[in-house]
Amino acid sequence: MISQRAKYALRALVMLSGAEKGSSLSITEIAAEQRIPKKFLEQILLELKRHGIVESRRGKVGGYLMLREPQDVTYGEVLRFIDGPVAPLPCLSIIAYKKCEDCRHEESCEIRRVFANVAIATRQVLDKTSLLDSLEKTGA
Repeated sequence: MISQRAKYALRALVMLSGAEKGSSLSITEIAAEQRIPKKFLEQILLELKRHGIVESRRGKVGGYLMLREPQDVTYGEVLRFIDGPVAPLPCLSIIAYKKCEDCRHEESCEIRRVFANVAIATRQVLDKTSLLDSLEKTGA
């Protein structure tokens, strides 16, 4: 399950990706359209800015805009930035592996085997689905 923070991040990014190239959207616009608390959105956008996905502009016509192309930003990448590893069990994480405390042998763990398939399928979908895919499906 993804966090509310990740859902907000993805919704904001899809909206920014649908904006006219080179134009920015204000936090107020995004928050109102996507029904995201403004203060929460500010924190999310700052984090996405630190990761090089969006940039901010100051001034009267300021706001946020995409720094990278929508086809180059995947759902998997955003989820990892916001929520951390995409793995149902710590022993299946690629970037934050941790042995399960109650597991005797990973090789013979039936739970791990089943959830490894879940993790692989999930990563495949998330890592090949871009913001552009979302725009094309919504007709934005």
